[in-house]
Amino acid sequence: MVRLKDIALRAGVSVMTVSKVLRDAPDISPATKDRIRRLAEEMGYVPNSLAQGLRTRTTRLFGLVISAITNPIFARVALAIEERAYELGYDVILVHHLNRAEREETCIRRLLSRRVDGLFLSPVYRLAPTAPIYQELQRRRTPTVILGHRAPFCAQFANVETDDSAASCVAAQHLLKLAHRRIAFFAGAPGAPWAQERYEGYRRALREAELALDDRLIFQAGSSIEDGEKAALQMLEESPHATAIQAANDLVAIGAANILLSQGLKIPDDISIVGFGNILTSEFFKVPLTTIRQPKYRLGNVAVDSMLRLLKGERPETKRLPADLIIRTSTAEPRAS
Repeated sequence: MVRLKDIALRAGVSVMTVSKVLRDAPDISPATKDRIRRLAEEMGYVPNSLAQGLRTRTTRLFGLVISAITNPIFARVALAIEERAYELGYDVILVHHLNRAEREETCIRRLLSRRVDGLFLSPVYRLAPTAPIYQELQRRRTPTVILGHRAPFCAQFANVETDDSAASCVAAQHLLKLAHRRIAFFAGAPGAPWAQERYEGYRRALREAELALDDRLIFQAGSSIEDGEKAALQMLEESPHATAIQAANDLVAIGAANILLSQGLKIPDDISIVGFGNILTSEFFKVPLTTIRQPKYRLGNVAVDSMLRLLKGERPETKRLPADLIIRTSTAEPRAS
């Protein structure tokens, strides 16, 4: 391993001079800096980030905790965070909690042991008003940005989120404008703030259209393709005469659509369906999916902006980004009975 002492010996200068050059100190001439930097590169010198961290009390590391990179929503968010971090001279350690609270706590503790400068967290949502690991982060004053909606247990942290309520209302209004009056809603995971907001947006659209909420049209789904399939099977069994489905997210919508198509129903001739998220699969599904486009890449960028403010000792406000409707071929006017 090449040391500063080795570079100094080759350059005929002191170790302190080499150290100053590599720290870009102002009291070293440009010619000397250029000569020593070229020599360090030729010799294959790699800075010891651990030693630098001990001197500066920073590690130039961020921790990113998400459910799983296979979740198509997080792929773009993670990409944006990593690209901005790279530009700023930071590295990102990515870990998955797989929606298990005990694993989430272990992941966070491991990142804290690596002395990360800040954390980006997509929480495991729970109904409890507090969570010990989040209380510990607050006590440590670890710069933390929540990726998504806050719940009581993480309400003390900065966050970035989509305006899910308004976007869900727009999705329901789209179906209502097509003359659908019996719109089934496939709800997301209980206790998840994003799921609650999307349900509230659906209810608001019905209320504004002066339509009564029919509990027979509400089905508990979740967030996966399998959840959508189960909800669709339940709907077909209970036969509530829905002409459209509004799903909690695109995966649920795709799962529901798979079941409907397998049962011989035509989309949108027999039933329309709307998703939420605009994942890549939604555009290339066998029936291209009408959906809400979340600003995933922008969410990641805004999260880094909030983190930079935290690192400066400032308190960023909640960032709530709008989402827009993408109309494709999975929605149409209901066919006359």
